[in-house]
Amino acid sequence: MAGQQSHGLNGAPSAEVDDAVIAAVVELLEAEGYEAVQLREVARRARVSMTTIYRRYPTREALIVGALRWWMDKNRYAAVAAGVTEPLSGSMYDDLMALFRTIFQPWERHPRMLRAYFRAQAGPGGQDLTEHGFDVVVPVARTILQQADPAFAKDMEMILSGVIYGLLGQFADGAITVTDILPALDRAVFWLTTGHDGARKSS
Repeated sequence: MAGQQSHGLNGAPSAEVDDAVIAAVVELLEAEGYEAVQLREVARRARVSMTTIYRRYPTREALIVGALRWWMDKNRYAAVAAGVTEPLSGSMYDDLMALFRTIFQPWERHPRMLRAYFRAQAGPGGQDLTEHGFDVVVPVARTILQQADPAFAKDMEMILSGVIYGLLGQFADGAITVTDILPALDRAVFWLTTGHDGARKSS
């Protein structure tokens, strides 16, 4: 019936059940990491049955992807979607770094979530995480890059995607710390935008 809440098997409204399950997964990811997310432990912490979880998430991987997507929407993408980088400052470097800080500073405070994200991205359902991120971040990045020559903007998008993926891989392998990511991005963006601005002035 319209206006009525559906309920889970334990009698709680479905939205409350979903919130409890996601909260349990996020808690495990943040405190102990990817491997700690076991369905029985999630069910115990959320105070729901295994059947309730399986009705919503057919696999452990789907559950982790769902929790990570929720966490990213709350901690990263909400600020991007709200337009924190706008109005544009007129400096491509400043605008890109404002965007990257919005994205990566929450990871600095929650490095286990970044490890979980990188791992989940490569597994079943991980493409959903990637596509969702692109849907939120790419339009903002392209708005910023409109300040550049079209050919440079296209190259910049490709180069920065490669740099970010490489930095995430190094972090996942333990070669760098989470706080190394933003400074490395800062240097890359600085030199790329400085080269672009210098070429414009000399032309």
